[in-house]
Amino acid sequence: MTQGKIYQSLSGFYDVHVGDKIYRTRARGNFRKRKITPLVGDDVEFKIKDQDQGYILKILPRKNSLVRPPVANIDQAIVATAAIEPDFSSNLLDRQLIGLEISRIKPIIYFTKTDLLTKDQWQRLSQIATDYRAIPYDVIFPKQAFDDASLNELRQLFAGKENVIMGQTGAGKSTLLNHLAPGLDLATGEISAALNRGKHTTRKVALLNVNDGIIADTPGFSSYDTFDIDYRQLGSYFPEFKRASVKCRFRGCAHVNEPGCEVKRQVSAGTIMTSRYENYLQLYTDIKNRKPIYKK
Repeated sequence: MTQGKIYQSLSGFYDVHVGDKIYRTRARGNFRKRKITPLVGDDVEFKIKDQDQGYILKILPRKNSLVRPPVANIDQAIVATAAIEPDFSSNLLDRQLIGLEISRIKPIIYFTKTDLLTKDQWQRLSQIATDYRAIPYDVIFPKQAFDDASLNELRQLFAGKENVIMGQTGAGKSTLLNHLAPGLDLATGEISAALNRGKHTTRKVALLNVNDGIIADTPGFSSYDTFDIDYRQLGSYFPEFKRASVKCRFRGCAHVNEPGCEVKRQVSAGTIMTSRYENYLQLYTDIKNRKPIYKK
């Protein structure tokens, strides 16, 4: 029995890496019967059948997994966030951050297109970046788009981790990946096609070795339409709310109408960002009013 990590999945075959060696494997039939699908990023035990072929026998416990792209055991996500064109959206960024908190994936916020900002816009967004750092999140706000200092900071965060890049269409995910790993030699158009694959094209998912870490080459997930959580849990996915809530007068405070709410006090004091609280209220209402889905 040998242990390795799935780096690529394509048409029922899984390329498992053990050090520098690659084995092309298939999953045993009982996986299908049990409705278990191996994912890229899975640590697996497999049996070598021929020199470089084998069968996956066991998937080791996952830390987390994503649906889009279908990847497991992600350590961190680089959230490519457009400063402009399209305009910065705190609501979209907060939704992305909550989705990552739920999946226990560490976010790194990377602002793109900062070179297109006017002086006033730059100062306003620079303050927003500072406020997100205080939460605390790792935030990279380049003085010039993709400058060496910013890319080196990101490369250091990359090392020894399994990463994905996410961001809305037009946020510059592919350009960021190109600057981060020019050795990949991928044309931006090719990467864009890879990030925004049509429904009827072959789904290939792979991990690439980049900057002493690994990255999923299909970072094409950008939005979380629904969160599969109870509305009462939402506050626990805002790190600054979670910290403040220990001083709320009532246990289980929802930070909406309750008296003696420390979260609302800190919003009034400017310690917690107003935009974060407004986005929380909107999401709280959306999740609370969501109709249950009954599976047939």
